[in-house]
Amino acid sequence: MFFRLRSDLLRYLQPQVAISEQELNTGLSRLTWEGVFSNGFTSIISSGFLAAFALALGASNLQIGLLAAIPPITQILQILAIFLIEKVRRRKAITVISWLLAQLFWFPIAIIPFFVSVPSPLAVSLLLWLMIFRGLLNSISTCAWNSWVFDLVPKKVLGSIFARRAILTTIATVLFGLGGAFFVDYWGDHYTGIAGIQGYSFVILFGALFMGLVSPVILALTPEPIMQRPEVPVSPLRALSSPFMDQNFKWLLAFLFFWSFASNLAIPFFSVYMLQIIGIPVSAVIALYMLSQYFSILFLRVWGPLVDKFSNKAVLSLCASLYLLVILGWCFIMTPDRHSLTIPLLIILHIFAGIASGGVTLTISTIGLKIAPINQSTSYLSCASLCIFIGSGLGPMLGGFLADFFSQRQFIMTFNWTDPLHSMQFSALSITGFSFLFIIAFILGILTLSLLASLREEGEVSREVVLETLLTPMRELSRPVTAVLPYYIAHLPFYRLIRKIPIPGLDIALSVLAYQVGAVAGIILKYIILSLKVLRRVIQMAGIRLGGYIKEKIQS
Repeated sequence: MFFRLRSDLLRYLQPQVAISEQELNTGLSRLTWEGVFSNGFTSIISSGFLAAFALALGASNLQIGLLAAIPPITQILQILAIFLIEKVRRRKAITVISWLLAQLFWFPIAIIPFFVSVPSPLAVSLLLWLMIFRGLLNSISTCAWNSWVFDLVPKKVLGSIFARRAILTTIATVLFGLGGAFFVDYWGDHYTGIAGIQGYSFVILFGALFMGLVSPVILALTPEPIMQRPEVPVSPLRALSSPFMDQNFKWLLAFLFFWSFASNLAIPFFSVYMLQIIGIPVSAVIALYMLSQYFSILFLRVWGPLVDKFSNKAVLSLCASLYLLVILGWCFIMTPDRHSLTIPLLIILHIFAGIASGGVTLTISTIGLKIAPINQSTSYLSCASLCIFIGSGLGPMLGGFLADFFSQRQFIMTFNWTDPLHSMQFSALSITGFSFLFIIAFILGILTLSLLASLREEGEVSREVVLETLLTPMRELSRPVTAVLPYYIAHLPFYRLIRKIPIPGLDIALSVLAYQVGAVAGIILKYIILSLKVLRRVIQMAGIRLGGYIKEKIQS
């Protein structure tokens, strides 16, 4: 029985010399559903839930930064994983085994409050060490998975496949995330102390068992093409250094590193800011995250076709600049205290964050697949992932240090007016705590965007072309509007106006808003026109019947 089971498992993990069209379509479908189960679980864990769990265990801002840094920084093991993959050349087997072991680590993480006194330094240390071991295993599976998917997915449908995968993944994240967040708040309302913290444990255990462990099974059923050997044999060390010898790919590596570093100075601390500074419950934090994910889904249906039609570079430039505007917007949520616009601003920022992050995630995951040489995909994609992970690891660590450093510092600019009868003073600018962190991340992000200008991608277009495409629904809407409004109002040079706005990211924010307004108004107008046509047809039929009835009466 054991040998038969082992034989069946090895058969599923073997690469295939030839993959039929039906097997390819089935494999792409399984690849999508694997993302639903794996990323659906890990996305909610990384959204703020794990940070809330760590805070409950007694973590500081610096430890929260370390926790956010562990998953990416452990990806440095991909360097060794490249040697393993090139030696074994069984990417599916490596992916499935390492990913299964990584998912099993969620179980000891979940049961920390059952065996250790919390909050305590020991509980936080256990969480950090278990996440380190899990991250090391995850790095091996990521390296093998990237190379495997590069050969499996046809390049012409990369954007559409990953967009669909992200959409279904986000739906799973919403369902599981909201359920888990409300469960934690409900549990916390009925239990206190260690028992209250154990609510997080039950959510993690449920997700790991019913979602995390399903992912390796689906991967084992997905076909793997034979790993192609380069025409000229290259040593693993030479293969690892070759991406840094490619001038064009070096620009991509530089951008990925600095963008990951700059954005992750701020992003991991959004949930901490909401929980500690604003003081909203975990369910509200997760609900806002789900709102962001909903708009990510909504606009993945826009970004995916735009990537396939134009280029990753143009879409990435737009979405990254929009995300930087969102990061800057966090400085105005508390000025310096909670105000009437705090919650509306949180909602608006999460909406635009979802729109931007969907495009950034999609383009970053596919741009390397597009410009990497076919026979050297493993080393090129691993180096790209390595730059992302190192930047994403160093960013939160420095961010945690800066958050603690600026927590007791404040910069205030005030205006005073004094006359013989009155004396007035008001604050024109107030920067405290996390606001310093958000401003630093914004400035570094702006400097990083300049690196994209030197990157060359086949079929690339300027960002203006993509912006013009986003404005298409508004132009189509203006055709019937022209009959009602004066010509100069219906044909306002919208893009010429918004491109002159000096604030980075505001042009894409307004273009996205125009797209949404145009798309929704176009749908409403379409149904109004359809309803009028149906009404006219009904009136015509009623008139014919009435005329026939009158004619019969006259004849009789």
